[in-house]
Amino acid sequence: MAYRETEKMRQRKAEARKRIVECTYQCVEEGGFRSARVTRIAGLAGVATGTIYRHFESREDLFAEIFRLATQREVDKVSEALATSGNAAERLERALRQFAERALRGPMMAWSLIAEPVDPKVEEERLAYRKAYAKLFEKAVRDGIAEGCIPDQDARQSSTCLVGAIAESLVGPLSPTQTSQSACATTDDNDSLVDSIIRFCMQGLTGIRR
Repeated sequence: MAYRETEKMRQRKAEARKRIVECTYQCVEEGGFRSARVTRIAGLAGVATGTIYRHFESREDLFAEIFRLATQREVDKVSEALATSGNAAERLERALRQFAERALRGPMMAWSLIAEPVDPKVEEERLAYRKAYAKLFEKAVRDGIAEGCIPDQDARQSSTCLVGAIAESLVGPLSPTQTSQSACATTDDNDSLVDSIIRFCMQGLTGIRR
């Protein structure tokens, strides 16, 4: 007689998977992907290490899942900012500010998503999400050109440059070495940094000195 999985068993598996994902997310949030060891994750989730591999083919697959989950949250926040009121340039500035401020509020997770050395499978996800950000920015730039608040330009190339500029400008401030040395950084310090990043991005985009 063929084995038939019961609803209760399916629910237990789903709950175990959820705990594994949540505990891995916690590990990455606290110490980056490098701190998310399978044995630690299993201990936090209350499962055997073999259980993790029944839900995910490899450690890299698990990390890719966490990367997708964490980055999609950030993409959604940028999308929300771009959907607010105001002209396209104002909305784009708001979205860039949202990106930078959220990164600085959660520096370890942001570092993990933006710059931490990762396995090829996770790096593929990083590239895919950079394209997702660029696509959102591209639409805003095109809207701005149509509205007349942004000069005519190659919207696709400009959006790619925006993603690169804001991500690269945050690498130093977010790096674990830097953040451990500047644990006493104030909100004013972060505000000044964000203002500087946004000023650079918007001046490059609009040609208007801010």
